[in-house]
Amino acid sequence: MSEHNRVIVIGAGIGGLTVGALLARKGYSVSIVESRAYPGGCAATFERQGYRFDAGATVGCGFHKNGPLALLGEDLGIAWPVMTCPAAWDFIQGDRSIHLSHSRQEILAQFPDSRLFWDEQDRIASLLWSLAGDTLPWPPAGLSELDVLFRKLIRKAPSLAPMMPLVNKSALQWLREHGLDSDSDFVRFIDAQLLISVQTTSEHANALNAAIALDLPSKGTHRLTGGIGSVSEKLAEAVESAGGRLIYNRSVENLERKGRRVVSLNTSDGARHPADIVVANLTPDSLRLLFDPHASGANRIKKGPKSGWSAFVLYLGVEESVFREGDAGHVQIVAGSGDLGEGNSIFVSVSPSDDSLRAPEGFRAVTVSTHTRPEKWFEAKERGDGAYEELKASYTKKVMSLISQHFENMEGRIAVMSAATPVTWERYTGRSFGYVGGYAQTSLFGVRGPGTPFRNLFLAGDSVFPGQSLPGVVTSSRRVAALVERKYGPRSKK
Repeated sequence: MSEHNRVIVIGAGIGGLTVGALLARKGYSVSIVESRAYPGGCAATFERQGYRFDAGATVGCGFHKNGPLALLGEDLGIAWPVMTCPAAWDFIQGDRSIHLSHSRQEILAQFPDSRLFWDEQDRIASLLWSLAGDTLPWPPAGLSELDVLFRKLIRKAPSLAPMMPLVNKSALQWLREHGLDSDSDFVRFIDAQLLISVQTTSEHANALNAAIALDLPSKGTHRLTGGIGSVSEKLAEAVESAGGRLIYNRSVENLERKGRRVVSLNTSDGARHPADIVVANLTPDSLRLLFDPHASGANRIKKGPKSGWSAFVLYLGVEESVFREGDAGHVQIVAGSGDLGEGNSIFVSVSPSDDSLRAPEGFRAVTVSTHTRPEKWFEAKERGDGAYEELKASYTKKVMSLISQHFENMEGRIAVMSAATPVTWERYTGRSFGYVGGYAQTSLFGVRGPGTPFRNLFLAGDSVFPGQSLPGVVTSSRRVAALVERKYGPRSKK
């Protein structure tokens, strides 16, 4: 292979697969190393006891016209196995029930004073979607990207003007401008949406990040035949059809470096993989461990993780009779009081009745998740003496109590149940401390780009701006592929 042609991607999550597929089509020799036996990472679908459960990410978004997934499909020749959902999800809080559809009619019926806010949100989100499609290199990595960013912003300057007043405002300040900050019910509704999309609530969320996050139900969600893992499976096929290869059941143990370059990777089977370019579909903390393999176990717990979210997830096989005709495939259930997360707010995803790939006849595959801080889970695991299992049991009880407020008869009709904690997430995805969902989107500044201190090592995934969700990860991964091609040029296979 020609110089700078060998690309090794660490991790076959959506970010790594996207970068790998795009670079393979450009003539690079791409190998993707994945520790599991299947692709997808946090957006995988796994099989257990006759069910196909979505591991974490469950909502198919970004497939709308000119959306990031739609554009990626066009570039890679992928026909996504999607169907439009009539509603994104249902929001349930006590007696309040809101069907989040494309039109927002039910939101306006419950919160009529919010109309002007939603009108402005729609205008701002439309501008942001157009920027996402243009792959803005933010934050710029070096002078070449700064030049690209400047030229693109100059070209789009007239359309960007309406966004500028929100650049340094929080979502709550934005609500205050519309006189909505004093409506505690509306703020809690907004907070619940933002927590699952930008990893924080309106008090801290950046207004522009909130604008595009709140647009997801309006743009529409899609169900994927076979589960959300169909996205990664299609991307893996695209990698291989372009001449790339996927190496499963191999974890990267460490990176060899020479000066400011990574020269090779060593994997768990004892193999050494020389590399010209390395893309790490990892969190920054997980990447750091590849250079410092001794920072593990109790030492990490004493040091303590940075503030971030993980998830507690229940995977349930449930009798079909529990679900009513016309129910949304996704339901967000929120307690009337208390901080969101930690079992006080849950997101429930139910497999479609006509998707025979997901569950045995007469049953549905259900994923239920709640945000949780990881510290307590690793501390309990370290203590032993049943502390970890007790914590898992208490969260299971709390989550099932909340889910029963909407699905009254579910608890007695569960055929299969298993749980995942931050400890599980770390073990199965390699994400240090089980962090999922990316970073809290509190500012457009101080965010992380794909660059690293090493000239030929790049980050991909939800730690890189613009962050979490299928659209966010695909957008940032396109930028990584463009950065590599701009730096090393197009390649041809020999």
